Amino acid sequence: MVPPPAAPTAAAGSSDWTRDEWVAFADRLLDGARRHASPGAGRITPPGAEGGYGHDVDGLEGFARTFLLAGFRIAGARGEGVDDLIDFYRRGIITGVDPDAPDRWVRPDEHDQAKVEAASLALIFDLTREWIWDTLDVVTQQRVIDYLAVVVGDETYPRNNWLWFRIVVETFLRSVGGPWSQADIDADLALHDSFIREDGWLSDGAERSYDHYVGWALHLYPVLWARMAGAREIGADRVDADIARLDRFLQDAVTLVGADGSPLIQGRSLIYRFAAAAPFWIGAIAEVPSVSPGALRHAADRIVRHFADAGAPDTDDLLSMGWHDEWRDLAQSYSGPASPYWATKGLVGLLLPADHPVWTAPAEPLPAETGGDLRTVRSAGWIVSTTAEDGIVRVINHGADHATAGGELVGDSPLYTRIGYSSAVSPLANQRAWIEPLEQSVALVDAAGAATHRAPMDLRQVQVQGETGVASSSWTAHLLGEIPPQRAHGSGLAGEMIPVTRIETVSIVRGRWEARLVRVEESAGFEPGDWTLRIGGWALAGTEVHQVSEGAAASAIRGDLVSRIADPAGAATAAVVLREDASPLGPIAAVPVLEFPVRPGEWVTAVLDLTRDDQPAGAPAHVRIPESGSTVTVTWPDGVTTDTEIEDIRIVA
Repeated sequence: MVPPPAAPTAAAGSSDWTRDEWVAFADRLLDGARRHASPGAGRITPPGAEGGYGHDVDGLEGFARTFLLAGFRIAGARGEGVDDLIDFYRRGIITGVDPDAPDRWVRPDEHDQAKVEAASLALIFDLTREWIWDTLDVVTQQRVIDYLAVVVGDETYPRNNWLWFRIVVETFLRSVGGPWSQADIDADLALHDSFIREDGWLSDGAERSYDHYVGWALHLYPVLWARMAGAREIGADRVDADIARLDRFLQDAVTLVGADGSPLIQGRSLIYRFAAAAPFWIGAIAEVPSVSPGALRHAADRIVRHFADAGAPDTDDLLSMGWHDEWRDLAQSYSGPASPYWATKGLVGLLLPADHPVWTAPAEPLPAETGGDLRTVRSAGWIVSTTAEDGIVRVINHGADHATAGGELVGDSPLYTRIGYSSAVSPLANQRAWIEPLEQSVALVDAAGAATHRAPMDLRQVQVQGETGVASSSWTAHLLGEIPPQRAHGSGLAGEMIPVTRIETVSIVRGRWEARLVRVEESAGFEPGDWTLRIGGWALAGTEVHQVSEGAAASAIRGDLVSRIADPAGAATAAVVLREDASPLGPIAAVPVLEFPVRPGEWVTAVLDLTRDDQPAGAPAHVRIPESGSTVTVTWPDGVTTDTEIEDIRIVA
């Protein structure tokens, strides 16, 4: 007989949730969702507008995604004290695979989204084998096998993180005597390996897609898959390498969480919210050597509690499509009312039983809570600056655009192609934001107000030099022409693109500040007098945002948060641009901007600042760009002077 779980204990010296509190939060999510189950429990459909794939898919998502969390609870409790969950989901499985049930599951050969959900089903069938799978009648087991078996040999899976959905399903099928294909799994593992980049990072496909999917999919599934029955017989020689990459990734990932627990607000599927905690729990499950259990648990705790404290789930114990609360524009076109329940991946730590050391390990604070950090993410072309004095994470981006390097021109995705992202502010993400780059952009603006885009960009340099980080890129600035209707899956808009000229930009980063150097190329047919060069700062959003502009400097202020931009040379015109219902963080967004006359071949400079208002603004910065040589000297607002070597990125036609 399996002994009952040991009583949970709070981590020494920590205010982190105890395991009991994690369990209570999980049960709250499960109880809220299950109130919206179909009569046979085969579907769970929370209230809300029908998703882009229809109510049948919505109901399958609701069952499969909450089944993930139920499975973590059941396995972590070793089947003790969770009879209600076992009975409910067993009943839903019997219904889901009954071809005559009105609330049966949509099959993977009926709709592609079922391929995603099938992986969650298969993963939990394996995790809870002795409490659920082994207790199903023979007819239901065979129906489950038949339901899953249609994925074998299916070559229509998108070539991105979806590869793991086929691997997981076929691994489970193999363990229960169902059909499977070693060739499928070998091909999918090879595809995964083709996404591997420097320092433990992976791209979610061939495009330069660096986002939360790196952690909650491309690192999560290899670790959970390796624990499935028979997985090590299929790919025994890869487990150590997968864990080593996860270990290195987590050393960066802990620097991307703000002191308030907010993850980086960047990339698609942000309605999954605290799924961003998943890679930290996966690190604990994999027993990575470089980040301690206390640091991993604390990072996960800060993320989940950030959303819990901000009202997710809501008063009905449901997760809406938004960040803190409902904001539909943050979702993809296919998202439905149950889609946000992939957030339950952020509670995968409940797989670890109450007697696991992770629950009692002393908490270790995040870099944003203590000493700060300055580093690169080389593959993405990111400089990451994490500052403990205000608890903010800032990412300066010169290489991640959700586009193909050297590929066709596309529109900028506001979720990927902006120059800056942060834990404290959000990119603008309404429909207009996909058409007009504004915040954290460098754009040429014509007389009609149309702004140029920069995807794909060419990464030139990304490195840390002492106190400063430097990253640079160049691109063909282009306007959107005729754009056909298309689904919003995170990429920028595709269609007719109108090239204008090329632009090069250098970011020198120190702490909360960025000195941004911009130069526009002179090219045939380009008339500088027809354009204005606009540099956008950090966007602040809320119910009330104050704005200040004077001369060549402008600020937006929301509560204790301040976004500033200034031209050290005093030549620019400054303003604050307002947008309504453009951000998940509030109804009014304000973006401080600088506008310059276009003088091809000449550098212009902006100094950007994002901080809490208890940090003094300091004196104006000074930036010296030499007429020859490659050393840029910056005297920062706090009086410190730095010299940074800039690689030659002079544009060639």
